[in-house]
Amino acid sequence: MTSAQLRSRPGVDTGRLADLAAAHSVFGCLLREIALPDGDATVVDGTARLLLRHLDVTLRCAVARTSSLGAHRYAGPVQRRTAAGRWEDLDAAGLAGLVAAELTARTGQVNDEFLGQVRASRDTVARLLAERPAQDPTPTGEAAIDAYVESEQSLVFGHPHHPAPKWRSGAPDSWRAYAPELRTAFRLHWLAVPDDLVTNAGPFDPLITALDPPRSPAGHRVLPVHPWQLSLIPPADPRLHHLGAAGVPVRPTASVRTLYAPDADLFLKTSLHVRITNCLRKNARYELTGAVALTGLLARVPMPAGIGLLAEPAYRTVGLPGADEAYGTILRTGLRPHLRPGDTPLLAAALAATPLAVPDPVAWWRAYIGLLVPAVLRCWLSHGVVHEAHLQNVVVVLDRDRRPVRMLLRDLEGVKLDTDRWATWPDGVPPQVGYGPRDARRRIVYCLFVNHLGGVCGALADARPGIEARLWQELRAVVEAVAADLGDPSELRALLNGEPLVAKANLLVRWRRDADRAAPFVPVANPLGGPR
Repeated sequence: MTSAQLRSRPGVDTGRLADLAAAHSVFGCLLREIALPDGDATVVDGTARLLLRHLDVTLRCAVARTSSLGAHRYAGPVQRRTAAGRWEDLDAAGLAGLVAAELTARTGQVNDEFLGQVRASRDTVARLLAERPAQDPTPTGEAAIDAYVESEQSLVFGHPHHPAPKWRSGAPDSWRAYAPELRTAFRLHWLAVPDDLVTNAGPFDPLITALDPPRSPAGHRVLPVHPWQLSLIPPADPRLHHLGAAGVPVRPTASVRTLYAPDADLFLKTSLHVRITNCLRKNARYELTGAVALTGLLARVPMPAGIGLLAEPAYRTVGLPGADEAYGTILRTGLRPHLRPGDTPLLAAALAATPLAVPDPVAWWRAYIGLLVPAVLRCWLSHGVVHEAHLQNVVVVLDRDRRPVRMLLRDLEGVKLDTDRWATWPDGVPPQVGYGPRDARRRIVYCLFVNHLGGVCGALADARPGIEARLWQELRAVVEAVAADLGDPSELRALLNGEPLVAKANLLVRWRRDADRAAPFVPVANPLGGPR
């Protein structure tokens, strides 16, 4: 059921729905990251059970759809077995408290933020469900663009494999006006920056003309900034002048900090000193320069027909310590050049968020993976370019018949270079963009196969129960064809031989309070099968 349907139904208990969703997320993380690797989880007769080994507590939850990746779809309450042998329901906070006690005993670490973050994420979802408008209050009237904005702003429940997917720092009243899930639109705020303090690259001024920026004072350049950021970090240097709100409306996308201006067909990836899920969402200095450098590099990497890239050709910031990361803005090219009449662009994560009903799921899936998988694997193995093609980094273009016809890769922060495949490091590309071969493989396997294809495959199986194994067979055939074309590389041979896949351990990285780049990975079953 979509959030819009929930909002439109009278009598829906949004608090209970939010609590169930939160409990399912925590339970799912616990099962996949800890219980399954330890051999302490089973799924039998439609029920998942796991043991909290250090507490000697058994939990269970009904399973609506099993997944070979451990990414099950859950139903009903999570329950705890009491000492008397009875089963009692747990709410999200009760479950999170048990998880915190188990992880403390298991790791020797204490995280006094964890329980509050789970509760805050649950409360955010409840508020979003209660307050989300039934319809977009500010549509453009252009069907393709309105459908795209809707897909970006539809993810009320967030990442299904994160223990606090909708936690964000700050009081709700501070973020409500900027929440994509509430179908918001607003205007950028602008700074006037003296010419000698401007740091930028690429055609920034020509691109922002379409945003209808305010006129800058003599000797200054204008810099668009997220209004929430300016409320959090107002300019401290008197040479920076706040010009206020101006320009065309922008719509916040699923990432919250990246904004889309439909009138200009331009994205702005802004800095936002807000912690959302695992990270403080600011643009580090190397990410600003890296975006423009990677745009130039990727323009020389051949891509097959049906694959496009939303480039990031320009950035601007303030050349002062602290202010450079507080106000840095990256410009990203838009959607319209990639669309034909009748096309509809949708965020891949929106396709995976609810049951995906299509007339012929096998043919639809074959078209989908035939576009995405060869492109990502060839970029990595032939060119050393690692696209982190997870569900939030890909826009899927459907034709009039709702069939996938193009894939648009985006967010160059998620592009890395496999250092083993670059004998000479490319000019201008920051060293932080490099991944060793182990990390490169992990990111490809997790982002492409587990997060993205596992999510879409599960959504198709939610609408057509029992089809998941067939879809993985189709995927195996595509990987085999790519492997044959590339001379049977060892990386793909290992996948085809049944080497376990890996999943990012969001529960563990959140518990440890590590940077996202330091996130551990856990093994999950490989549904591609073994040698033939």
